[in-house]
Amino acid sequence: MNEVPHAPSSAPVALDAEALHGRPLRHFDYVMAAFVTILLLSNVLGAGKVATVELPGIGYWPFGAGILFFPLGYVLGDILTEVYGYARARRCIWAGTAAMLFMAFMSWVVVALPPAADWTGQAAYEQVFGQVPRIVFASITAFWAGEFVNSFVLAKMKILTAGKHLWTRTIGSTIAGQGVDSLIFYPLAFLGAEGWTTALVLKVLVTQWVLKVSWEVILTPATYLIVNTLKRREGVDIFDGHTDFTPFKTGV
Repeated sequence: MNEVPHAPSSAPVALDAEALHGRPLRHFDYVMAAFVTILLLSNVLGAGKVATVELPGIGYWPFGAGILFFPLGYVLGDILTEVYGYARARRCIWAGTAAMLFMAFMSWVVVALPPAADWTGQAAYEQVFGQVPRIVFASITAFWAGEFVNSFVLAKMKILTAGKHLWTRTIGSTIAGQGVDSLIFYPLAFLGAEGWTTALVLKVLVTQWVLKVSWEVILTPATYLIVNTLKRREGVDIFDGHTDFTPFKTGV
């Protein structure tokens, strides 16, 4: 259990994360790219919009539009930790955090540039890309904390379950991670803001948490398929038995 296989096999080899010693894996970069892409899309397209859905017997119910993208990021976060281990998932979380900070900064720069006299789209541009600083801060803080909770819980549960019952890890870690994310983001971003009553904040918070966990449950078959495929292709099944779980490093 000390060497990384050079070719994928039908049965992945159980391996402690420390034995990898930072060696490259075939598909890790692609999964990281998908993770960061979905993260940025969720923040650009849906972070601040409240949409409604009509529920039978209940009526119209509000929810954050980012729900369409952001849960996919958590599914990929689960896949990263399950397939590649906590340390590589940690690197992706920091890459996502850096990407969000850069996006927020460049959005501010572009919005602040003086528009041409004959260009009439400044107001619409500001509405889409002129994010309120508190929303940016809340989004990045909630993402960072929630993702690390998600990854930590999944890695620990993998040890406790000896790598069996993947669904318990993906759903259990999402319940914890999305709970932390929602508890941080919505109060920080919207509590006391115009149009956001305390009741609405709590309502959207709980709705988001339930919907995100539900997304995880619905996507469980896809998660199994992707996880099993990647493990076969990489030839390893990584366990974080001796991993340093501090979030404040990026080394693998």
